[in-house]
Amino acid sequence: MIVDIQINPASLEWAELRDEVLKAEADGFGAAWVFDHLAGRSLRGTGMLECFTTLGALAAATATIGLGTMVVNMSLREPAAVVAAAASAQRIAGRPLFLGLGAGASPTSRWAAELLDAGVTPAAALADRHRRVTRTIELARRMWSPDRPPELATYPWPDPAPALLVGVNSVALARIAGRLADGINVPWNHPRRAELLAAADAGAGERPFLRTAWMVNEPGIRDGDHPVHRAVAAAGIDRLILVHTPGKTG
Repeated sequence: MIVDIQINPASLEWAELRDEVLKAEADGFGAAWVFDHLAGRSLRGTGMLECFTTLGALAAATATIGLGTMVVNMSLREPAAVVAAAASAQRIAGRPLFLGLGAGASPTSRWAAELLDAGVTPAAALADRHRRVTRTIELARRMWSPDRPPELATYPWPDPAPALLVGVNSVALARIAGRLADGINVPWNHPRRAELLAAADAGAGERPFLRTAWMVNEPGIRDGDHPVHRAVAAAGIDRLILVHTPGKTG
């Protein structure tokens, strides 16, 4: 199992975030993932760095560590802009990149407050938010295909194409991930984790499919003998993403 890191940017300036990721690269983490939030209060902080700006900057600042988004809020962003931004970041990095997508929260969720305050209203129907994720995956497949049509020939071309993952909290979205994406991300502590993974696996069938999970970092968890590490690996998780707030966890 590969262990990755996701550093909370809500209380860090760019130089501090960059240095934390460079340290993670030197320490042998597999990948560094960036959040997609507009406001720091969503992550209990005082500021925020925009998702794809940060991803592109990290692509230029690092050399070997994998990079990814977990997850892009598709209630906030147009599919075409997301696909082009991810391809551009991959070209800058010159190495594999992960594009994690999410359906976003309902307008009544506390997670939607930062969107509503900025004048963005997420779709109320879960099915509509799921369709936006589906549209993004389908567009990425088309725009990044070696056989893409002539009208798409001058759009950003990633080589290799980013792996498409879906962050899920529902069985319905897990099924979409299994059917259309390259992988899934689940909260390790989700009460229906096994059901979400099973739904995605059923949709993926026999093709290769990346199973990832996230949890808050805790001291020693990278050690293969740590009980949580052993449990996550035993569950068939390929990559564990540790959410790290510098100064608060080991």
